Amino acid sequence: MAKNRAFLVIAEPPGKSKNFLRESFEEIKELTLSAGGQVVGVTEARLERPSPSHYVREGKLGEIQEKVSKEKADLVIFNIDLTPVQARNIEESVGVRAVDRTGLILDIFARRAQSREGKLQVEVAQLNYLLPRLVGLGVILSRLGGGIGTRGPGEQKLEVDRRRIRERIAKLKEDLEKLERHRSLIRQGRQRRNFLSVAIVGYTNAGKSTLLNALTGAQAFVEDKLFATLDPLTRVSKMNGRRDVLFTDTVGFLRDLPHGLIEAFKSTLEEATDADFLLHVLDLSSPYADAQKEAVEKTLEEIGAGGKPLILALNKSDLISPEELQNLAEKYPDGIVISAKNREGLDRLFEKFETGGRQR
Repeated sequence: MAKNRAFLVIAEPPGKSKNFLRESFEEIKELTLSAGGQVVGVTEARLERPSPSHYVREGKLGEIQEKVSKEKADLVIFNIDLTPVQARNIEESVGVRAVDRTGLILDIFARRAQSREGKLQVEVAQLNYLLPRLVGLGVILSRLGGGIGTRGPGEQKLEVDRRRIRERIAKLKEDLEKLERHRSLIRQGRQRRNFLSVAIVGYTNAGKSTLLNALTGAQAFVEDKLFATLDPLTRVSKMNGRRDVLFTDTVGFLRDLPHGLIEAFKSTLEEATDADFLLHVLDLSSPYADAQKEAVEKTLEEIGAGGKPLILALNKSDLISPEELQNLAEKYPDGIVISAKNREGLDRLFEKFETGGRQR
């Protein structure tokens, strides 16, 4: 299947930091690539007062239409969330599909989910997202054509009404509650056997799965894309002769992670809230490490894991010069410098577990 030709619109709402446009562009570009798209153009839009009808103003909308036509783009992707009315009006004006940030993230989640629980969680989030966007539109779950932003539950072109969508959501939540109870029983069994549980958390693509593999000898899927791991994977440590440390790789966090996703993945995120330790993996090589660290800490607070003992792993040291590495180590004095890829610094992590980590 040919890649979608995506034109990016990087909007800067009022009150954002001076680095917002650049950070947001890098993020939405990576998300687009992770969704299998090809970026063919980009424009920026600084907005004091977003338009209720199209988000961007008439002049910028005309510019987008012109560039989309010139680059032969087949969809336009916004770095912010659009209302159903805004998305519909943009599509009518520009002549191609409009996908917002949450819609793009959901598309990636639909591609990445492997377990039954993961697929159920994605479908709940998708239906809640789609519900207000389907009213009065013929109520078609998946549009003709396919591609980014069209990967609906089951990818079926089903005509449904609001009542049936809500019934489906209720059934999915019921199934998730059963799986959640099963997961809870497993956690209780681990506690009775006195396992030390460690949840590996961090910004998406920080190297969590690579670290899990290095610590346990697991074969977790690793790919240089955002949200390469969606389903939690738990493995027993094989280092230092220990057989009583359980490491769980969790879904990657993201700046301003949509509340609907946090709610949908509540049972998966409970792996972090119920763990004895949090192992926060920070990508030292990212120019946005500070912002990513802050985003993870904010999400941990939101899910009720803010007070957990936490160990900060400063990952990807192999990508940084010795001088820069020293400066970063001084910047994050509580962190432990590691390279999960080269298996460097892992013994120090275990020493930290032995001494109880640090309380935030």
